[in-house]
Amino acid sequence: MSVYRVIPRLDIKGPNLVKGIHMEGLRVLGQPDRFAEYYYQTGADELIFMDVVASLYGRNSLKDIISLTAKKIFIPLTVGGGLRTLEDINEVLRAGADKVCLNTAAINDPDIIKNASKKFGSSTIVVAIEAIKESNGKYLAYTDNAREYTGVDVFEWAERVQDMGAGEIYITSVDREGTGEGFDLELIKEIASKASIPVIAHGGAGKVQHVIDSIQSGGADAVSVASLLHYETINQLKADTDSNQKEGNTEFLKNARSFNSIQATSLQDIKSQMINAGISCRQLG
Repeated sequence: MSVYRVIPRLDIKGPNLVKGIHMEGLRVLGQPDRFAEYYYQTGADELIFMDVVASLYGRNSLKDIISLTAKKIFIPLTVGGGLRTLEDINEVLRAGADKVCLNTAAINDPDIIKNASKKFGSSTIVVAIEAIKESNGKYLAYTDNAREYTGVDVFEWAERVQDMGAGEIYITSVDREGTGEGFDLELIKEIASKASIPVIAHGGAGKVQHVIDSIQSGGADAVSVASLLHYETINQLKADTDSNQKEGNTEFLKNARSFNSIQATSLQDIKSQMINAGISCRQLG
């Protein structure tokens, strides 16, 4: 029986955990290492850290955050954003990452997938696909945190990255990301039907049922969530924070157009409902 994973995603800009809608309008939520430690303690199967401005500036700045986090948690860490060379990959792995996530570099130079898989092992290489559905119904891949058009067909690219040696595919619906409207099940299902490697669904979870749907209807092997957890976690962390400290900006949550669509919850609740739906997953204790 397959054991399905729940993977919190932490988008990082500078030293801060941030969150946006459609991968834009980033707002600071707090300190990423505190969120990471909390998710580890409450049942995360893995964590993914994404430097969301790294490709824009041509570098990944997460090594210090990863080194700090790796000392406190003992689940797999995936790091993405701005990784362009084998040396870049080696540096974040040496800092404490277990896997790397490639997008912009992979589309610009697909050989990096093959070369990285040979050097570090295919299980270490995750390829992210940021998909936008065009007006004609076609899904195209974007890069640079969904800022750059490529013209690359998402499904053809998914088959190619698998053939090049990627160990997992991390598929994001940019149209749904941060909205709480639910995953793009059409997108996930098509990717999963073409892939023999694990598919991680990301973008759109607004309630636990969406997580369940991505597995039962979409065929995902793992689900990566952000808003669904962060907006609950920020309140938990604030309760444990000295009143003189400011954990993050919560004012925007009152006005964000997507927030009313997101039924923020905990990892324990997600996994409890998954089990009730007949989905096998790892539980604490």
